[in-house]
Amino acid sequence: MRTSKLSYFAVGLFVIAMIIGLIVAIALLTGRTGASDRYFAYYSNVTGVKFGTQVVYEGYLIGQVTDVTPEPKDGRMRFRVDFDVTEGWVIPNDSIVEIAAPGLLAAVTLAINAGDSTTPHNPGTEVAAQERADMFAAVADVAGDFGDLSSNFIKPLLSNVNTAVTQINEFLAAGGEGQLIANDARATMNMARDIMGDLKGRIPTLADQLEVILADIGDTSERLNNILSPNNQTKIIGMIDNLNAATQKFDTVLITLNSILRDVDDLVLDDDGDVARMAKESRYIVESIARNIDAINQNMDGAARNMYEFSRQIRQNPGLLLGGTSPADKGTVQ
Repeated sequence: MRTSKLSYFAVGLFVIAMIIGLIVAIALLTGRTGASDRYFAYYSNVTGVKFGTQVVYEGYLIGQVTDVTPEPKDGRMRFRVDFDVTEGWVIPNDSIVEIAAPGLLAAVTLAINAGDSTTPHNPGTEVAAQERADMFAAVADVAGDFGDLSSNFIKPLLSNVNTAVTQINEFLAAGGEGQLIANDARATMNMARDIMGDLKGRIPTLADQLEVILADIGDTSERLNNILSPNNQTKIIGMIDNLNAATQKFDTVLITLNSILRDVDDLVLDDDGDVARMAKESRYIVESIARNIDAINQNMDGAARNMYEFSRQIRQNPGLLLGGTSPADKGTVQ
């Protein structure tokens, strides 16, 4: 009998020890061991946050989430997240608690980013919260922005470039305005080249003739010096001075002629000159008349018909010029 009681007592002690061990193990697994301080924060999205979610302070585990409670505010729902941390743990009052994940596939944690304040939070107070940054949502927003950029800017830009290139090709194509302008410019350049060549060909001839004249004058002067008396030599020297003055004036004429040639060159070759502008305006007037010649002919034909009808009515009844009425038709039965 005594042995049975001892056995029951030993079994009871073992069961009590197992229950105590189970309680300790559950407490260790849930992290709810020892004294703790409770804080809370508000979020608009608590994806992945639930009871037991770890709370870390700058990466160091200090507690866990104890409760997530939805609360309506201003027509929208927000969520109060209560969490316990190790008792006595100092959290500066400018700290921020953020829902974060250490890795792409890691579990969500409540990460407290320590502030710089020296004043700590009191237990039971609210800690400033920061919403979780959703990487996939950010990537989707960027992709949407790229889609809008491609649809609203890049495609219209490429279309405008294609249209501009097509218009340039049409402008430069054979028979187009660009080709006509190039042909006109080429013809004008050829004409100016011929004029300049003619002038260049004449100037050396004039210079040679002038040299011949000066040589003859020199020979004549020598002969006159040998033939004429000193008084006549003085007169001849005055004549030579007059010829030198004429030569200087001729040089001035040549300089003026060169300036005139440059002005003519600028007038003919300048795309914005009067000749080019006159050619463009003449082409525009001719093209305008060519486009509207059919309408002009129709208007002139209608005017001729109206004039013919007016003259016919005047011949039949001249009284119309004085405001009378047309005569009665004699073929009409009264």
